[in-house]
Amino acid sequence: MCSGLAATTLLGMIVIVATGAGGTKPWLGLGRTPTQAEIAAEDTAISPDGKELPPGQGTAKQGAALYAQKCAFCHGPTGKEGPDAILVGGQGSLTTANPVETIGSFWPYATTIYDYVWRAMPFYAPGSLAPDEVYSLTAYLLYLNGIIGENDAINAQTLPRIRMPNRDGFRPDPRPDVGTGVNSTPSQGIYKTH
Repeated sequence: MCSGLAATTLLGMIVIVATGAGGTKPWLGLGRTPTQAEIAAEDTAISPDGKELPPGQGTAKQGAALYAQKCAFCHGPTGKEGPDAILVGGQGSLTTANPVETIGSFWPYATTIYDYVWRAMPFYAPGSLAPDEVYSLTAYLLYLNGIIGENDAINAQTLPRIRMPNRDGFRPDPRPDVGTGVNSTPSQGIYKTH
């Protein structure tokens, strides 16, 4: 009987032999190189400067009904109740013993809200919202956090200009393998400071 270490070593040797020394040969014969169109369809991330934002717009007033229909079940009627992530409140709590990380207290860029809602929400149907719906929901979440007014129009031009309360609450990540450009996000090269 092989020990765990011996089995792992044996598996590693098999993989090296099967793939060749450079590891560039497919050893299972599965998959294919994606086309440029397939890559472009999946490359949907929105950077802090918002240059990838699509056409469209919305207001908090428009987003309220959408939120009640598509978001309140998981985040509560006002974004403070849960049961899933709390989206509203927490301002001033990040340097306390019990920080509350919400959109309004923690997120450094308003474009991140659009990016996350567009790609991952609603939980039961990610990617199903139209750009106008995402702009409206983003506006509503910003409004609930006291960052914009109820009738302020959010679009590709106005959203990147919104200054989030915690914009300066992060510092460059010194690790050389993660990058520290202007377009860095919390997961791409900056640390939170609280």
